[in-house]
Amino acid sequence: MTDFNDRKRAEEAHFALEEETAFRIAARRNRLLGEWAAKLMQLTPAEADAYKKAVVQADFEEASDEDVIRKVLGDLTAAGTEISEADIRAKLDELAIEARRQLLGEA
Repeated sequence: MTDFNDRKRAEEAHFALEEETAFRIAARRNRLLGEWAAKLMQLTPAEADAYKKAVVQADFEEASDEDVIRKVLGDLTAAGTEISEADIRAKLDELAIEARRQLLGEA
């Protein structure tokens, strides 16, 4: 019986680690997206820092990426940049790979 309980605890710990890693990758990806958008909007370094944090915070509104995409698209459109939702989605996919590489490279 202890083998079963040990295995169950190990699986739960593994699942928790995977969830934490996915959360950290998404947060890093969103920060990178905020950095990219800040450059497009030509924000000052202080404004860019605040904007990156705002993009990360936007992800807590909904379970999907839609809240982040909506925020960045709205901000870029308001800043007068010619960008589409598809462009942002493509950049998000690209930055997810970069965020994973960065995060796993730190370990």
